Amino acid sequence: MNGPPTILVFDSGLGGLTVLREVVRARDDAHYLYVADDAFFPYGHHSEEEIVARVVPLIGELISAHRPDLAVIACNTASTLVMPHLRERYSVPFVGTVPAIKPACAASKTKRVSVLGTKGTVQREYTRGLIRDFAQGCEVTLVGSAELAALAEAALSGGNVSDEQISDELTPCFVGAGEDKSKRTDTIVLACTHYPLLLDRLNRLAPWPVDWIDPAPAIARRVANLLGEPAGDIGGTAARMLFTSGRPHRLNDALVPFFGGRTPA
Repeated sequence: MNGPPTILVFDSGLGGLTVLREVVRARDDAHYLYVADDAFFPYGHHSEEEIVARVVPLIGELISAHRPDLAVIACNTASTLVMPHLRERYSVPFVGTVPAIKPACAASKTKRVSVLGTKGTVQREYTRGLIRDFAQGCEVTLVGSAELAALAEAALSGGNVSDEQISDELTPCFVGAGEDKSKRTDTIVLACTHYPLLLDRLNRLAPWPVDWIDPAPAIARRVANLLGEPAGDIGGTAARMLFTSGRPHRLNDALVPFFGGRTPA
């Protein structure tokens, strides 16, 4: 392609910023448009049919308006529901986000893995299918959180989120307390892109050390592979952030690290 590519990163809210951060590191030559569907957040409060009916035409409108070269659906809930519809309807290459169960189970030494996601993600047949296909003898605990995504958004926006609120959502992931350390949960899949926003606090509040599996680096590698080699050292690449509610983002200082040092318009 001639000139820097335009990459659309889409999420229900701010969680996809954790994916954006890794994609920018992999392709800092690109223009970036981040779209947060805050008018419909959180997706967990809507049925599968409602999410498909919302997201598929919305992505079409964004493609028509902004002409991205590639689109990243940086949301587990949306990806597990809409990717076949998007690929059937639109010619733009899409990269989705799914729970990283396969690498987590491959890496676990104790064979106890937890999947921390939204209630919708952990209940979805897609997730259970990943466990059937890739558990590799692991005992996999599914933990559906109703509040952690909203807590992550609040924390990023400067709100007061207590350790107790986070611990309440996190504690069910840790299986084997009181048992031999070799039998405890040692790997946790972060199956919502919002959760890495809280990673420092998750580490601090964990009752024992675990490996946290974040799919963002793998997504970034996939994006880089699909786009091919950068065209060269191109300066002046743009960054923009849109909320579907139309509200201004007012988060410049907090957002700059995710956009690779750029201040998003």
